[in-house]
Amino acid sequence: MKATMKDVAKLAGVGVGSVSRVINNVPVKESTASKVKAAIKELNYEPDIYARGLKTNKTQTVALILPTVWHPFFSEFAYYVEEALEEKNYKMYLCNSDGKSAKEYEYIQMVKQNKVDGIIGITYSDIDQYISTTLPFVSIDRYFTEDVIYVTADNIAGGKIAANELKKRGAKNVAFIGGHQEIPNETKNRRKHFQLEAERLGLNCAVLDLHEPISDLISEVERFLVAHPEIVGIFTITDLAAVDVIKAIKKLEKRVPEDIQVIGFDGLKMTLATDYLVSTIVQPVEEMAKTAVALLLDVIQGKGTPSRTVLPVFFAEGNTTKNVIL
Repeated sequence: MKATMKDVAKLAGVGVGSVSRVINNVPVKESTASKVKAAIKELNYEPDIYARGLKTNKTQTVALILPTVWHPFFSEFAYYVEEALEEKNYKMYLCNSDGKSAKEYEYIQMVKQNKVDGIIGITYSDIDQYISTTLPFVSIDRYFTEDVIYVTADNIAGGKIAANELKKRGAKNVAFIGGHQEIPNETKNRRKHFQLEAERLGLNCAVLDLHEPISDLISEVERFLVAHPEIVGIFTITDLAAVDVIKAIKKLEKRVPEDIQVIGFDGLKMTLATDYLVSTIVQPVEEMAKTAVALLLDVIQGKGTPSRTVLPVFFAEGNTTKNVIL
């Protein structure tokens, strides 16, 4: 028969309460903890997490909502979220929403039905009406009508850094290329502050900002560059957009970085040991994940938290920009 907590307590010679405290990582005497752990191992005891959740109204699980698992940034973020949760004895449900508000609503209902304790969400769909300050929810980049906690990289600084890096490298005619959605989020600051900084620096700045979803970015970029042959430096909304921009440049028989320099945003790598895909503004993805987890667990425990956390970014040299002109 399956061992129970009472069996563990009997074998260890302690009370059931002591066993419960050890299982829940509540400090006890070292001698008591050793006895309980030895009994758990000998009996091959496995705590009934579901039953414990019914008693405590906690499941020790968190849902992570992603628009897609196919984007490298989202996948890397999920990896670090799971790692941070594991350190706190939490499990993660990975919820791939495909950007559909109906699916995201279902995940939000999981909190209200006590199936998960909270949610970390990267979402661009129309779910504002379902999000409230009473919901244990931490958003990434996006803000809502109600004062919901969110974590973001410093997109304002990122846009400014990109403009300055292109100027350092001799680019006087620059462009922003990317896409946008109607949903309010911090990523829109990348374009805005790149443009403002370019103007401040005396650079000529053109813009190709398409409404998402974008069906064929490469063709759009080709047409844009043909119409603006003077462009020699480009800042893109993401690194993946930068990859498509480079494909378009090569189709026009121009070279990167010799003819046109490109800076992306995200800091994507194929593996941790490899170089960046492109010259890029790097988001601190690991720190963003750990911060989001820490904030969510504070909310679950009823602690006060800041509503907005901004984390620093930095420029990383890839092979799509020239050496700095001093």
